Amino acid sequence: MINAVGREIPEEVLKATGKEVFKGAYAYDNYEYKKAAPTVRAMVDPDRSKMVSSIREALEKCGIKDGMVLSFHHHFREGDYVVNMVMEEVHNMGIKDITICASSLGKANDAIVPYIEDGTIVGIQSSGVRGKIGEAISTGKLRDLAIMRSHGGRVRAIETGEVHIDIAFIGAPTCDEYGNCRPNGGKSDCGVLSYAMVDAKYADKVVAVTDCLVPFPNVPASISMSDVDYVCVVDEIGNPAKIATGAAKPTTDVRKLMMADYCTQFVINTPYFKDGFSYQTGVGGASIASTISLGKIMEERGIRMGFGVGGITTPMCQLLEKGLIRTIVDTQDFDLGAIESIKKNPNHIEISASEYANPMNKGAYVNRLDFVILAALEVDVNFNCNVVVGSDGMITGAQGGHPDTAAGAKCTIVIAPLLQGRIPAICTNVTTVTTPGETVDVVITDYGIAINPKRQDLIECMKGVNLPFCTIEELRDKAYAIVGEPAPVQFDDRVVGVIESRDGTVLDVVRKIKEFEF
Repeated sequence: MINAVGREIPEEVLKATGKEVFKGAYAYDNYEYKKAAPTVRAMVDPDRSKMVSSIREALEKCGIKDGMVLSFHHHFREGDYVVNMVMEEVHNMGIKDITICASSLGKANDAIVPYIEDGTIVGIQSSGVRGKIGEAISTGKLRDLAIMRSHGGRVRAIETGEVHIDIAFIGAPTCDEYGNCRPNGGKSDCGVLSYAMVDAKYADKVVAVTDCLVPFPNVPASISMSDVDYVCVVDEIGNPAKIATGAAKPTTDVRKLMMADYCTQFVINTPYFKDGFSYQTGVGGASIASTISLGKIMEERGIRMGFGVGGITTPMCQLLEKGLIRTIVDTQDFDLGAIESIKKNPNHIEISASEYANPMNKGAYVNRLDFVILAALEVDVNFNCNVVVGSDGMITGAQGGHPDTAAGAKCTIVIAPLLQGRIPAICTNVTTVTTPGETVDVVITDYGIAINPKRQDLIECMKGVNLPFCTIEELRDKAYAIVGEPAPVQFDDRVVGVIESRDGTVLDVVRKIKEFEF
């Protein structure tokens, strides 16, 4: 069955998931549904303690059994310890057929791959995966389909009841004995706990895992005691120093700095760049550099940002400190500077992932964005983006808020080098569609800038602007002229993953890499 981005979705996938094919980014506007609800165990006896002595005791008291869904958050990124310690204990207890529903999984979680291979873990639902987990899925080691959702799509799936969480584990930098969790004030601060909020509200059982037990009441709490069943103290829940890894760093690369300058010049020549504008940037080096250069122009012109949103980095916080941003609304901190900022600045505020990007609530922050600056592994001539599957066919990235912000922003800008090594980033067809082209307005490369033809208003306002504009087809042709048109990745027939649109329909599928036979 062909969907709205031209991808053929196998009937067996639709039957297995109960899903429909993607019909367009805004097809579900005004859709009505009733929210799901967890099973709640009343705590009437004031003498009953929530404290448990170990992860094992927490699992036993939560009634762990084969086939359950366990959830985790990824605010520690590559410094996370909680997923591994919980899954090690699940494995040691002989529990099988577990599905992990995580906001994201990274290289820090490579240690759980043997549990995929031995059947402890049979399903993964996440915004994406990196490292050995991605390899395991791509090579067919996971029994069930891996489901990839955006951050907004994950909240939607939980709140609508599409995903039911049996036990949620929340890594809490500080927690009191009754379960009030805060993201700061301990030895393992992570800034916010936004992704875990929906888990705490909708899971049947909730376990707070902390390495810093503090006196009651630990307020203001990101996760309330009214949602927490048990509290477990461990030696360490994570390493904050490893939050800022990989993409979440400023760049000194000359090409990326040039693309950042192109991006800034484009932004300031749009009608949206005016006092009170709203803005989000991704964590790619060029995106962070564009934030820095944009701040200088804001200061020169006396323009103040109304709000900045999303995953937050130090450069955004520095603009806040200078008074160039009124408010930062935060769902994830990508470096230690952002973590420190939210501790001390009252205009730097934590919000839930639902408030941030859920497409099926009554209005999310992404819908109020003027600009979003994103990165991509691949962009095709229809402006479709791929941020999950590498050019070798391996799952190596995450949707994150990419599709959510692209759909919501008035001006969605994707920054990508023309070539990723020897691989064209601008191509005829992306390997896998993770963000539909109808929501992408501009693609900026080191060889030129392409505006989506549907945005004639942006094309018109850029007339006379001294930037290297061209068509997306011309960018593709330049890439192919330099390195040649790459042969398509060879997959076999088995579908190993589903890329969900943020509304829950099927945007694309990921197939097993053909070279690996098991």
